Amino acid sequence: MSQNFATTGTIAAIATAIAPQQGSVGIVRLSGSQAFAIAHKLFQAPGKQVWESHRILYGYIRHPQTQQTIDEALLLIMQAPRSYTREDVVEFHCHGGIMAVQQVLQLCIENGASLAQPGEFTLRAFLNGRLDLTQAESIADLVGAKSSQAAQTALAGLQGKLAQPIRELRNQCLDILAEIEARIDFEDDLPPLDCKYIIQEFAKISLEINRILATADKGELLRTGLKVAIVGRPNVGKSSLLNAWSRTDRAIVTPLPGTTRDVVESQLVVAGIPVKVLDTAGIRETEDTVEKIGVERSRKAVQSADLVILTIDASQGWTSEDKEIYEQVKHRPLILVINKIDLIDLASAENVEIQNSINVEILPIASPKGINQIVKTAAAKNQGIEDLEIAILETVQTGKVKAADTDFAINQRQAAALLQAKTSLTQVQATIEQNLPFDFWTIDLRAAIHALGEITGEEVTESVLERIFSKFCIGK
Repeated sequence: MSQNFATTGTIAAIATAIAPQQGSVGIVRLSGSQAFAIAHKLFQAPGKQVWESHRILYGYIRHPQTQQTIDEALLLIMQAPRSYTREDVVEFHCHGGIMAVQQVLQLCIENGASLAQPGEFTLRAFLNGRLDLTQAESIADLVGAKSSQAAQTALAGLQGKLAQPIRELRNQCLDILAEIEARIDFEDDLPPLDCKYIIQEFAKISLEINRILATADKGELLRTGLKVAIVGRPNVGKSSLLNAWSRTDRAIVTPLPGTTRDVVESQLVVAGIPVKVLDTAGIRETEDTVEKIGVERSRKAVQSADLVILTIDASQGWTSEDKEIYEQVKHRPLILVINKIDLIDLASAENVEIQNSINVEILPIASPKGINQIVKTAAAKNQGIEDLEIAILETVQTGKVKAADTDFAINQRQAAALLQAKTSLTQVQATIEQNLPFDFWTIDLRAAIHALGEITGEEVTESVLERIFSKFCIGK
């Protein structure tokens, strides 16, 4: 392993988020052969408490030289191999805050422990065979989950629901490789290889790889969330829409055009999908310097958004300004929100012109590459929000970002390895069809087996491990 990861010795780290007055308990975790010895030096358990595995002791953390009391705490003991890392592990459960846990961590380091690198506890769990690489990555996803659905998907990966089909595919490839290599060594003693059957098996494997690859979009969506920009000309109700949707007064709402001068963000969850909503400044030509900056930021928000909600005022219909904004945002997946629908009576004769403006003027521009959905809302009265969420989910399923319906979801690294395996299998089939010798078959088949092994960690390089575990938090 690289020097970036200490895979021997005893490591220590703060295993909980620490902030002033933000947590009642702070945990310092140690793992390694000296964990128990360090705990004995620092922790004094009054009475006749027994130091044995999977017990919690009550006592005091004291400086071993001065005997100064650092904290009143609990000590959790987990003896190898029944621990997270399959090494001896101890945890000091201290009072929350900054000073107590930092002092305890410093004492651990002074008495023989090394400060853990990011993800080093989980790395040791992987190297010691407790977890495969998909499970280790699922732990990071679980820690960083932004919604209940993201957490459930990560938990499925932690339970091995991704590793199992990958291992089955790899084993199938290994079985085929064994058959081929047997013909290389003992061709005269074995019946001819059924090439048609081998090609059919490769086709089945490729089909299963495609099924797993289809979960990549869902994985990316659950991990990073959906960025949605609400755009439109000034005073069409964008801020009211954000407030109604988020059930807060996040954005300032006034009858004056140009009230929103900057992009306002709100974090929501829609059917398990994290959604970052950006309420943008009204897009229009203006001489106001501050508003002009806000309009430019609105345009940048559109460029980075996964989905744009173009909002218009129902009482004014589809205006030339709306059309100009549409021309600027039509390259993005789009939902049209007709807001302030409560201000007009579409059945009255005097509003026939507005009704035609809404229903006739807009619909002709709707197309698969244009407006995906049209939703009518009355944001000031909290009406139409549910319809908007339904439209967003339908756009996710049929638009640019497509989430597969499956228990697990792969990440970008796993998707790249699967694509490599699929490409290698295609090369094997081409080699067979060209009637090349068996030795040539094995080259690409081994490459496919290696790629599948990289996903679970059965075949993995040091650089891959460094890339994966460097993204973990310290203490995990």
